[in-house]
Amino acid sequence: MTAIKAAGLRRSYGDHVVLKGVDLNVPRGTVFSLLGANGAGKTTTVKILSTLIGADGGSASVAGHDVASDPVAVRAAIGVTGQFSAVDNLLTGRENLKLMADLNHLGRTDGKRKVEQLLEQFDIADAADKPAASYSGGMRRRLDLAMTLVGSPQVIFLDEPTTGLDPRSRRAMWDIVRRLVASGVTIFLTTQYLDEADELADRIAVLDHGKIVAEGTADELKRRIPGGHVLLQFSDPRDLEAATRVVRNASRDGEALALRVPNDGSVGALKALLDRLDEHSVLVDSLSMHTPDLDDVFLALTGKPETVAHP
Repeated sequence: MTAIKAAGLRRSYGDHVVLKGVDLNVPRGTVFSLLGANGAGKTTTVKILSTLIGADGGSASVAGHDVASDPVAVRAAIGVTGQFSAVDNLLTGRENLKLMADLNHLGRTDGKRKVEQLLEQFDIADAADKPAASYSGGMRRRLDLAMTLVGSPQVIFLDEPTTGLDPRSRRAMWDIVRRLVASGVTIFLTTQYLDEADELADRIAVLDHGKIVAEGTADELKRRIPGGHVLLQFSDPRDLEAATRVVRNASRDGEALALRVPNDGSVGALKALLDRLDEHSVLVDSLSMHTPDLDDVFLALTGKPETVAHP
């Protein structure tokens, strides 16, 4: 049930090493997000997996096909929506989709049915016969993704698909991605928007200096970064005093009647805290969890100078 698998991917441009042994394993029917600063190697990874360029080392397969030895089968199983729209501005939305249907060798009847289906699915039907040059940024991105879907791909590479879109258009794209995944499609997403990865991705990998430096769910990655805590709120100063004596390493705010307790956000750690308070009959008015967000994860894991080993 693996849609994308890579082992030891390497790629250089002259003397500049971009990928230094990247390993990936993406289950089918999920959203996998690759995060990294500009120049980290995200787009290079997408280009290798989508057969646009070759790797200098390592191996990779997509939809069960080796990208090096069977690129034609890989291309037949994937769709790619890059950072820059592939829409032809001189054609209408319908004509852009019909062109893709012809390129995918769909018959006249099947092609027409597919075009009409995608126009409705991506909310472009009302503008179907207008030139794409007149479309808004959000409509152009929807049309671009619809064109990718004409060939019914099993795996879709979305390389920063919402760059430059307004918040409403971004959320519309998110809804489309969720529907695609619900239908069984696998999404490989690169993005500069960390809230986008947090919102959509089942698993996230962080790429830095050509290497995967962390991988996991959004919650797992957040728990790796210091700063998570539980905020306990009290209505009685005596309960605050009692909690201060019971809980170690906590920061007390007497004016706000609050206690800040370091916590990694895991169920086990939270249960242990509550059990300890209950054991000492400490009454807590309310509690709230505070964990680092993906911005904190990204800043903590990326952008640091590479360490060079000296003899």
